[in-house]
Amino acid sequence: MGRPGDPPEGTPEGGPGGAEDEYRSVVFDESFVRAARLQEFSAAERMADHAPAVRRRRPAHRGLTRQLLLLALLLTVAFGTALYLGVRHPYGSPQARRTVESPRMTVIPLAPLGKVPGAPGAERLFAHSPAAHYEAGADGIPLPASRRTAHFSESQVVTALTTAKDYIVRSSLDPDVLTGRTAQDARSLVDSGQLDQFDRSFAHPAADGRHEATGWVVRIDPARARPAGDPARAFGTLAAAEADPATLAVTADHTFVYALRPAGAASDAPASLFTVRRELTFHFDRDDLRTRQVRLVTASVQAGPLACGEDSSAYLRPLLAGQTAGPGTPAGTNPYDTGGGPAALCGTLAAGAQPRL
Repeated sequence: MGRPGDPPEGTPEGGPGGAEDEYRSVVFDESFVRAARLQEFSAAERMADHAPAVRRRRPAHRGLTRQLLLLALLLTVAFGTALYLGVRHPYGSPQARRTVESPRMTVIPLAPLGKVPGAPGAERLFAHSPAAHYEAGADGIPLPASRRTAHFSESQVVTALTTAKDYIVRSSLDPDVLTGRTAQDARSLVDSGQLDQFDRSFAHPAADGRHEATGWVVRIDPARARPAGDPARAFGTLAAAEADPATLAVTADHTFVYALRPAGAASDAPASLFTVRRELTFHFDRDDLRTRQVRLVTASVQAGPLACGEDSSAYLRPLLAGQTAGPGTPAGTNPYDTGGGPAALCGTLAAGAQPRL
């Protein structure tokens, strides 16, 4: 009979027996094993009571990192674009704008040799003058055929030509400009870098080659004369060419003929013709082409019949039907005054420039 601690079947054959077996305490009989209650820990319990089998890796943040990089890139591009537009904006600060040259102007009165011809109807005057074949109004300022240049596309050349024509029409044919009421329509086309000089020319006109209002526009003294009602006649040319790789130049040479009557005179009072030739040079850079504005570089104006002694910087003061130039002479020029403006000039209006009645 086995001992109380022996298995029911007796001591295994070949195994150590008796109390001397040092492993007896860890050997369980079959009945003990069957009676044991099995319990399996959940995953959470195993993790709480035991160290994880592998090292826990930190979650990757690649998606967040890429989003942050993309956001930073977008902010950089937006800031750069805003800065670029701020520098290039046509109404930006004066410091951001490029330097714009001041136009040079010459206004030359043309005095008649005798009395100014006149007639009740302006049509008769036009028909018997060199302006007989001139077109009326803006039709006398046609646009030439245009083609691209080395550094400017055809569309840019067309833009320069049409903008120059718009300025010529507004400054030579607009009734409000002609009669001295306002020059705003012409001013709106002037490059912002020249607006100070433009405004000063009208606020404080001077025969200094820089600030003649009559160099910017055709402006007839409303106290002296008024349009006779017939549209002005015009004839001339426009041409575009590169001044340099960054500048497109447009040259304009037009003659305008106006029918005038004395201010306050009746509608049947004799009319006379007044002729103005304008030779203008405009420059356009890519900013001007984008904003459709002109930079006036030179303006050479010849107008008559005028009296040589009259100041033509603020207004043109035409001689009308039956009037003569008189003995007046241009204002004196001091050759010792090196800081002064150009010499005063006056010419003679050729007899062939007058209507032959």
